[in-house]
Amino acid sequence: MFETGTYIQRREQLRQQLESGAVLFLGNHESPMNYPDNPYPFRQDSSFLYYWGLDAPGLAALLDVESGEAIIYGAELTLDDIIWMGPQPSLAERAERVGVTSTRPAERLVEDLGRMRKQGRRVHYLPPYRADNRLLLAQLFGVDVNRVNDGVSESLLTAVIAQRSVKSDEEIAQIEQALEATREMHLLAMRQARPGVVEREIVGKMTGVAISRGGQLSFPIIFSRNGETLHNHYYGNTLQAGDLVVCDAGAESAWHYAGDITRTIPVGGRFTERQKAVYEIVLRAQQEAIAAVNPETPFRDVHVLASRRLAEGLVALGLLKGEPEAIVAAGAHALFFPHGLGHMLGLDVHDMESLGEDRVGYDAETRRSGQFGLRALRFAKRPRPGYVLTVEPGLYFIPALVEKWKREGRFPEFIDYQKVETYLDFGGIRIEDNVVVTESGCRVLGSPIPKSIEEVEAQASE
Repeated sequence: MFETGTYIQRREQLRQQLESGAVLFLGNHESPMNYPDNPYPFRQDSSFLYYWGLDAPGLAALLDVESGEAIIYGAELTLDDIIWMGPQPSLAERAERVGVTSTRPAERLVEDLGRMRKQGRRVHYLPPYRADNRLLLAQLFGVDVNRVNDGVSESLLTAVIAQRSVKSDEEIAQIEQALEATREMHLLAMRQARPGVVEREIVGKMTGVAISRGGQLSFPIIFSRNGETLHNHYYGNTLQAGDLVVCDAGAESAWHYAGDITRTIPVGGRFTERQKAVYEIVLRAQQEAIAAVNPETPFRDVHVLASRRLAEGLVALGLLKGEPEAIVAAGAHALFFPHGLGHMLGLDVHDMESLGEDRVGYDAETRRSGQFGLRALRFAKRPRPGYVLTVEPGLYFIPALVEKWKREGRFPEFIDYQKVETYLDFGGIRIEDNVVVTESGCRVLGSPIPKSIEEVEAQASE
């Protein structure tokens, strides 16, 4: 938890961006796995954490735009709760730590909102992403559950996205804490990726690193010898000599800021010559993309730059043919690079995705493309200083996609399908780092994690 003044300042900044009414924030509740007393690990809503700081279930908060009054709603612990959970601070004590002096029982929220509605006052709220909060909003405002999003406040969305996008120095420090644990996870994975090891053995140890460092995973680990599947969460393969493993993993800091790093690991410690050739293409694209990130350049232009570097490399290998600029303009390179270059990072690994990807990553100047591959770019607009972004190009050989495009006769002027088919057992390569945008460029966050062929091989051979 940050200093008390941080939360007071955040709420005041938000209040100044709205004209009238009140802002309702719903925290998250426990979510049972198979019965109420056996819940999934609790994760608080990120906007609730940002403005109110309290990492506990069953809370809500109200911020009066005109008066500045802040109220936290929740239940005090009962004796039964204390017996099972031990002594806990009271709701008032917890609220005081984040600069709130007014607390009320959870059931008072219905009464207070009802009074505001009778007065004709606007209650602003963000779009719900969990079914229980969607149902609660329907009950609180007396609307059909399918019409809840009709009442979402556009002015609140705009204000929250603008505020949360720019990371303070203390937030950057939290992300770097997350990246220290993330680095340890990746170093372990490189050392453990040996022939005969089952993927889940390494995933389990990586998960243990995140927990042992005081946090949790920032997203389910992607660790697979079938790296051509972009978000592969199957961990049942036995690693074999000559495999490439895509390891996309990150830890949260104790205060829930995320790390998100990808490395590609040769099982047994050595890349083959063919693997080296493709790896160097991706590494060059990533390094040049990082060098190109700055506040003056739309991130979509950086994505296109990386795509051209990937296309140049694939032309050199004989998999593509023609001019790289024409290949990328047509979208033929997306056979091998079907995703975007990166996304925002912060309290969410895809930061603020629950608030709407187009609202977060696009604006009036930069509209989403309909082209395959490019349309998957999560963040495309000009970044401002303080934005934190991932930069993660990749090359993948996806048999089903290759077969589909070949059958449809797509881009025969650019794609040598006969040569591509000799790579269908290759898998995939992705390399990812996290950067903070500065006044003139960007800075790579966290301590270095082996990335060059020589560094990865040295770590994987230990």
